[in-house]
Amino acid sequence: MKGVRHSLRRLLAHDGQADRVVPPSGFTAQLTLFAAGAMAFLAVFALALSLASGRLAQRWGDELARSATIRITAPEDQQQAQTDAALRILQTTGGVATARALSDEEQQALLAPWFGAQLALDSLPVPQLIEVIETADGMDTAGLRLRLAAEVPGAVLDDHSRWRAPLVRAASRLRMLGWVAIVLIGAVTAVMVTLAANAALSANAQVIAVLRLVGATDDYIAQAFIRRFTIRALIGAAIGMVLGMVAVTLLPRGGDEAASFLTGLGFQGWHWLLPLVLPPLAALVAFAATRTAARRTLGELT
Repeated sequence: MKGVRHSLRRLLAHDGQADRVVPPSGFTAQLTLFAAGAMAFLAVFALALSLASGRLAQRWGDELARSATIRITAPEDQQQAQTDAALRILQTTGGVATARALSDEEQQALLAPWFGAQLALDSLPVPQLIEVIETADGMDTAGLRLRLAAEVPGAVLDDHSRWRAPLVRAASRLRMLGWVAIVLIGAVTAVMVTLAANAALSANAQVIAVLRLVGATDDYIAQAFIRRFTIRALIGAAIGMVLGMVAVTLLPRGGDEAASFLTGLGFQGWHWLLPLVLPPLAALVAFAATRTAARRTLGELT
């Protein structure tokens, strides 16, 4: 840890003579800039995916947890009476904010994707649906089921738990996938910077030998490479981050009529500040990768 702090202090202190040890341009510079920029660009989207998945899981969980449906299947001459009885029970059930029977037009709209918009409900034995919205405290579903079974034999309560759990689980796994992608992006960045640092060290083997002859220590030589590649990674990641955030802002935004997952992919509120962490993280990854590669390669060149 003490050596790392010393390297960081040396990194912040500009040394023009040491910087000349590493070529200011060439293949390694382009590779480091491109790799850091591309990885930061992808990391912005992975971060947006993870955050959007988290919002989606929360929204699905909250919306479905606060709603339930009662399906009444009864002979035609009894359906209205059982519907009225179910509504009376719901009025006296704690935890129920609102309850209403869906109209024929609303039920037809629900069935339209499967049977077409011209479906005539009176031609099919379609059950009556009652929409139930719960309060924040929730309702006693077990007790409600018992009351419905005793007073409304044709009623079936669906609290959406079998729909909610798989959806929330899928969104949570998608959020985890986004974080895994960010970790993999960091690992790829470390590999690319390591390869570039090794190439630069090998290309400057003769320069390193001369520096040793005139008294330069391995720490001094390594610091020159660490500083140059860390700064390259920081600049490349900053460029990639800016381009990624611009691309995220250009994604389509949906209103109430198009509130799909893709139209919600992006950042909201203070989450716009999170991508600003990517360039420093890329610089830290480059610092650690170059420091390890430099010390290993310098040891092999002795």
